[in-house]
Amino acid sequence: MGRKKIEMNLVKDKASRQVTFSKRRNGLFKKANELVTLCAAEVAIIAFSPGGKPFSFGHPSMEDVSERFLNADSMPKPPGDDPKQEGGMQELNQELTEVLKQLEIEKKRGKELDKALADQSTCIFKKPITQLNKDELMNLKTALEKLHEDVKSHLSEIEASASLLLLNKATEKSDN
Repeated sequence: MGRKKIEMNLVKDKASRQVTFSKRRNGLFKKANELVTLCAAEVAIIAFSPGGKPFSFGHPSMEDVSERFLNADSMPKPPGDDPKQEGGMQELNQELTEVLKQLEIEKKRGKELDKALADQSTCIFKKPITQLNKDELMNLKTALEKLHEDVKSHLSEIEASASLLLLNKATEKSDN
């Protein structure tokens, strides 16, 4: 059937009025939360039910918003002007840049490996193992052992990098 436009009049029935209040209150608080999320606005809403019960929504908190409203002479700070936040943002941007650099390096390495695999026209890995002769099996064994060592070496490098990052984060947190 769909939605119908409801005429804005006082709901006569007391029980219906309470139900309408509950539904509309939830919608109002949801819209206020969306406004906070989308616009970084500070919002406070206080509503009393038909039964006299108070309901409130506030972001960052009711106290902060009401205090700011009562002291209207103080100018609001736009988001991003807080020096405490800006330092954290710079650190996060720096970390993001480092991770993106690592990602680009790994992508290039992956392309090089793909190219190297494609260039090997007589690759022994293309044949089923049952069709390899003794010399090819020995070459395969040597190649697999070398691959195993390379993987272990690369894993050690990754673990060392991760340990250094964790150590760096831990020292930054202890400095703050």
